[in-house]
Amino acid sequence: MKRITSHIIIGCVAGLAFTSCNDSFMQQDPMQELAEGSFLVNEGDLPLYLNQLYDSYIDGHGRGFAYDAQPPLGTRGSYIIYADMATDNAVAFTNTTGNIDSRLNGTFVTPTDGTSTGWEWKKLRAVNYFLHHYREAAGSVVDPAKLNRWAAEAFFFKAMDYYRKLYIFGEVPWYTLDMNIDSEGLYAPRTPRVALVDSIMWCIDYAVQNLPETGKSNDRLNRDMANFLKARFCLFEGTFRKYHTELGLQGTAGRFLEAAEKACEAVMASSRQYELYQTGSDPYWYMFRLNRTPEADGNREAILARTYDGLKLGHGTSRYFNMNRGNAAGRYSKGATRGLVDEYLCMDGRPIYTGGTEGAYAVNPLFKGYDGDDWRELDNRDPRLKQTVVKPGEYITVFDRETGLISQAANGLKYPEITCNCPTANQTPTGGPTVTGYMLIKHWTPDVADNGTTTMSKQTALVFRYGEILLILAEAKAELGTITNSDLDRTVNRLRQRAGFDFTAYPGSRLTLQNIPADPRLDQIYAERLHYPVSPLLREIRRERRVEMAMEGLRREDLVRWKAGKLMEVPMRGMKFTAEKQKLYDGTNTGKAKNAPKAILNDDVFVDSEGFIIGYPKSPEISNGTLKWEDRYYYWPIPLRELKLNANLTQSPGWTAQ
Repeated sequence: MKRITSHIIIGCVAGLAFTSCNDSFMQQDPMQELAEGSFLVNEGDLPLYLNQLYDSYIDGHGRGFAYDAQPPLGTRGSYIIYADMATDNAVAFTNTTGNIDSRLNGTFVTPTDGTSTGWEWKKLRAVNYFLHHYREAAGSVVDPAKLNRWAAEAFFFKAMDYYRKLYIFGEVPWYTLDMNIDSEGLYAPRTPRVALVDSIMWCIDYAVQNLPETGKSNDRLNRDMANFLKARFCLFEGTFRKYHTELGLQGTAGRFLEAAEKACEAVMASSRQYELYQTGSDPYWYMFRLNRTPEADGNREAILARTYDGLKLGHGTSRYFNMNRGNAAGRYSKGATRGLVDEYLCMDGRPIYTGGTEGAYAVNPLFKGYDGDDWRELDNRDPRLKQTVVKPGEYITVFDRETGLISQAANGLKYPEITCNCPTANQTPTGGPTVTGYMLIKHWTPDVADNGTTTMSKQTALVFRYGEILLILAEAKAELGTITNSDLDRTVNRLRQRAGFDFTAYPGSRLTLQNIPADPRLDQIYAERLHYPVSPLLREIRRERRVEMAMEGLRREDLVRWKAGKLMEVPMRGMKFTAEKQKLYDGTNTGKAKNAPKAILNDDVFVDSEGFIIGYPKSPEISNGTLKWEDRYYYWPIPLRELKLNANLTQSPGWTAQ
């Protein structure tokens, strides 16, 4: 980490602005037009200018129009909520022809322009413009440290922007000059990964050193937020270098993992004293429905949040659609995959299968199997499962939108609507249908005002939360081979305790180095899909991350950095559509006490030979619900127009350049 390319350092320190050869990039923001001339001359001008960057970079659940496509996956609405629908965690919306998004079905081609691809530089231009001009206000600043503080905010956003581009494209140009439309520097090639990453690290370290020590989670940036960004970025880069051996950078992975560990420790030692949210009987679920500021809600898990109550730095009302309804005007039908559901442990800390081989697994006595009509496979499991996937009789299935009351006695029971959104489907779902039978409940809110709005929700978006810091620390130390039982107790086991595991009743549910459960099912999947072995300890830490962070927009990034894209080829399945469930959904159960919208086998529901619902059953490009992964998907292609404008750019590996 100490070594940084000299010309990059100069560019960072000088904060030189850059512009893109893309015509749309030349369109300036109103704030930027104000800045040209005499705006950035007083200290008070600096935070006012930076406010636009908060609104641009801290997306939260969304900003602007609810249906804007989010790069690089093209999902609409909240990236936090919906990005996992382009992974193995969830099955996504299908249109009336049975096709799914081309980013998933193997038909995605190199785009012509940069719309929704991530090849977007307008926000970064605003950052670099500030870094080029902020020193013009030096004469009005008594304490130079204050000037550094405002620069630190800009460097934080610059690091955030380039981190995103690194994840999407790998190497991208790092511009260091103050250029205009005629500048030769516009035609720079991709910056090599080592120099690019060192530059990002320099920006993050500047932010760590110069931002205020702490502050409110939905207020201005502080050191804890910078250390969080550093921890997440360093874990990404350290594991990416370790597992993407084709880069030849494995020997440098440890430096990043050590930096991630230190950044986590800094956050955990913060005077802010973060802690896991533990209010109520289901705190894991409840935390995601909060809709005031984290401080007002007593949520000390929030490190960086975007609120939608009109307070602070443009974090006001924006249009985004929540989890409450679906299938109307482009909103999503959705459902968790059996692959995700099967990964949750049982309450004893062991998986659903504890030994044996495929076809002859030893079944955990706590696991009830998939039969019947009661979603019994959700019972006796990690409590986070039923706070992520609803079991009929709980949450939205016994909810009245008019009163906000959750009660089966008062409201009866409405089973999840099940549809594949196929042309032959019998119903037009109206209440947030599921395409797998596993209806997602994480991020759902019974708040009457929020529940009725669908596109104007006010749920607080947890952009950075303390629970992720615990996961980053556990993974970094496990990768380094330095993790101890004490480390597991203050990371993984704290998350399990918050979730509701009972270490007294089930001592084995406390993960220790001496108590790592066998999981023949998951081990076989890893052995078949990955090109490297995964130790039982690392398997459990990856499991914990998948479970804890499900439907928070990080799964694909994890698959990319682990070089585990082949896990996307595990057949997409839903619940078992048993004979009992077929009778439940035959159209005769229409009463208040037992209401199951009609779903007919081979019309609304399509199953495999074992009776499990197939994801994307009518997509012509997908056979038996199995997606196709190619290694080129680890990077997205640069739009063709950009390659024509800048002949020095090279296309991402495996993608067409014309």
